[in-house]
Amino acid sequence: MTTTTLLTALPPNGRERLMRCAREVSFPEQTRIFEEGGPADHFWIIRTGSVNLDLQVGGRRPVTIQFLSHGDLLGWSWLVPPYNWRLGAEAFSPVRAYEFDATAVRALCEADPVLGLAVTHQVLDVVAHRLQATRRHLLDRYGPPGAVTMPDEL
Repeated sequence: MTTTTLLTALPPNGRERLMRCAREVSFPEQTRIFEEGGPADHFWIIRTGSVNLDLQVGGRRPVTIQFLSHGDLLGWSWLVPPYNWRLGAEAFSPVRAYEFDATAVRALCEADPVLGLAVTHQVLDVVAHRLQATRRHLLDRYGPPGAVTMPDEL
C-alpha cells in the first residue's frame, strides 16, 4: 500500500483529519522500530528509506519476510485488539516517516464510522498482502523442495 492509496482512499477531509494525528519522525539504519509481541501504539507511513519486517521462527534469528519503502504502511496491529505487534520491524536504511498515534486514530475512527470503515478497508488490504508475502517466504525457506507456491488470492 502506498501513501497515495491510504490517504486518497479516505472520505472528504479524512486525510487532513488523519494527518492531525501524525508527526514526522526518523529512524537511523539498524534501529528496531518495534518487536513482535510489544504494544502496538503507533503506525507509520514511510516517506524515505526502507524497513525490514521480520518474524520469529523457532528460536532462530528473526526472518525477514518483507521489505517496505516509500509510501508503505508500517504496522497494522494497532487496529486489532489486543494491540500487540504480530511482526517485528527494523530500519534497513535511514528512515523518515509520518508516525501516527494509534489511540487517537482509533478514537477518530470510532467518532466517524465512514472514515473508520475506509481506514479499516485500507489496513485490511495491507494485512492480506502481508499474509501472502509471509506464506510465500516461509514456504520458499522452510517448505519441502519443489513445494507448490501459494496463489496470490485465497
